[in-house]
Amino acid sequence: MSQATRDRLRQRFLDTRGDWVPEGPKGKTPTGELPRRPYVRSDERAIGYVPYEKGELPDPLPATLVAFYLPQFHTIPENDEWWGKGFTEWRNVTRALPQFEGHYQPKLPGDLGFYDLRNVEVMHEQARLAREYGISAFCFYFYWFGGKTLLETPLRNWLNDKSIDLKFCLCWANEKWTRTWDGRGDEILIDQKHSPEDDIAFIEHVAEYMQDPRYLRVDGKPMLLIYRPGVMADMQSTSSRWRTWCRENGIGEIHVSYVQAFEKPDPRDIGTDSAIEFPPNMLDASSLAHYQHLINPIYNGSVLDWRDVARRPPLAVGYPLIPCVNPSWDNEARRPGKGRTYLHASPKAYRDWLISTISTRLDEASSERLLFINAWNEWAEGAVLEPSAYYGHAWLEATRDALWRMRRANGSTVSSPPPLCAVVHAWYPELLPEILLSLQGSGLALRTIITTPPERELAVRACLRTLDSENIEVVVHENHGRDILPFIKVANRLEREGFDVVLKLHTKRSIHRQDGDLWRRDLLERLVSPQSAPALSDAFLADETLGLAAPTGHLLPLSFYWGANEASVAHLATRMGLPPPRPATETFVAGSMFWVRLRALRPLLDANLGSQDFEREEGQVDGTMAHAVERMFAYSTRSAGFRVDTSSALCGIDEQSRAGYPFARRG
Repeated sequence: MSQATRDRLRQRFLDTRGDWVPEGPKGKTPTGELPRRPYVRSDERAIGYVPYEKGELPDPLPATLVAFYLPQFHTIPENDEWWGKGFTEWRNVTRALPQFEGHYQPKLPGDLGFYDLRNVEVMHEQARLAREYGISAFCFYFYWFGGKTLLETPLRNWLNDKSIDLKFCLCWANEKWTRTWDGRGDEILIDQKHSPEDDIAFIEHVAEYMQDPRYLRVDGKPMLLIYRPGVMADMQSTSSRWRTWCRENGIGEIHVSYVQAFEKPDPRDIGTDSAIEFPPNMLDASSLAHYQHLINPIYNGSVLDWRDVARRPPLAVGYPLIPCVNPSWDNEARRPGKGRTYLHASPKAYRDWLISTISTRLDEASSERLLFINAWNEWAEGAVLEPSAYYGHAWLEATRDALWRMRRANGSTVSSPPPLCAVVHAWYPELLPEILLSLQGSGLALRTIITTPPERELAVRACLRTLDSENIEVVVHENHGRDILPFIKVANRLEREGFDVVLKLHTKRSIHRQDGDLWRRDLLERLVSPQSAPALSDAFLADETLGLAAPTGHLLPLSFYWGANEASVAHLATRMGLPPPRPATETFVAGSMFWVRLRALRPLLDANLGSQDFEREEGQVDGTMAHAVERMFAYSTRSAGFRVDTSSALCGIDEQSRAGYPFARRG
């Protein structure tokens, strides 16, 4: 049986017997505890939020990036009839709710707002953003039903406004529309009328678009996509009719491609020139449902691991296959309480996937070097590059960053050591001179960033003037998450800026202890003294596997200080996509000062935490998200494939281990 026949039979089964598919594993039903974060509002910013930043692009671009584009964001009479007056996709988007702990819903737009695509200025702004961040073209879904088009107004406005400076192409979404939003099921809203006559009527209609100078071409041929070739009676004959008509009517040769959303036949067997991947469709991923703590006790959706999709090795298929990457996916808005959510997508991981795909899968000899992205604005399916309330421009910035990193990787072979940065949290400004003088005497050229709450800012700046250190950057952060939350926010930014190794310090006083000053000075001595700091910097430069350097004597077994942190650590591990650490064998850095390679913190930085995940400051001494993160720095490092070592070992100092830990009680 051919692949095309198997695909067709599978789809026929799902259309008519989809309820026979067995249910997947369930999450943990809530037992009465309050959620681990207050669900007060849904538009708070993620720790990795990125504001709009104007920037340049490499020239030439290392790839032509084409983003799928959904035109469903304006009213039409048919949707008014089917879904209620005033319906647009935004109604789906805003009804979504989080179904389990850490489920980011609803996904709300950022700078562009709840736009109406009948307003051509919106499309001007979308095109401008796409160009600035490295997207070369939009691929519009085109809705044609036996001579009737739906949602064509935005595309018609684009065609008529020649000042919109961005390439585009069409993808015929040739499936029936049903109430299940996926082309399946028997409750049909509008059906297709595929026939030889319809083939000709369709190509006549879209010819005007293909003649536009901005239309995307492959080897000079207009590119036309079809979403589901398997529902056509004879795709090979349809393709032949299109080609003949185009040759006879001044279009010339065309490049026909199909989308691998529901099937994967060899394009040569169905009369198309190429196929286009469509992740996460048709790709296997591990189920994560049983790890989730449910908010909705009757949640019946599926929770899958996005990382499996992004990390899959490409298959050698033997036919022209255009790669596609996906920033994220979650269609909970389309299917409340039973959606399909892919966890652990992040802007940085998407950036890495984009870089890997460009560097390993695009033909160097090809002038186009096409790569598709799913998608620009699939808000109800959680696949979005556009600015969002939660991430800002993070996905777009990751796209531009990927293009620049590709350019740098292909540029000069001579590279200088990455810059070093010290991040200091100043809750006690009176202790800042001690730390800054230690940094100045370390023998290293360190960029320094000081984080401090608003009520301490004036004192911090006064201290910097006294020390003639006004070139140091001060980042004001509310008193929330202790020294941990400000550090994670700054670490996210430094990673984007290309920093590799960071020194984390804070004005530790421990006023509940008599030896608090001794504790702080012992940490500083082991991390930034003239004897230790240069040696630690050299160790990171010499050994790419080194992820974290802990001050000797302060790297402790997790079991010694488990206390009230077990539940919060387990929750954070789930958010990071990792199994809970084993307290008997895992370690953490007491005092939360260390040198760290930012790549080693990726499991933590990619956990998509928000400020709302950290408790309000109420003088807690244990059990908070900040305490959990403190206990996960070393675990994140090892989970990312790096090693943890101590300052004395890295500096070649032979120190006897002390009995017990003098600065905290075991508990």
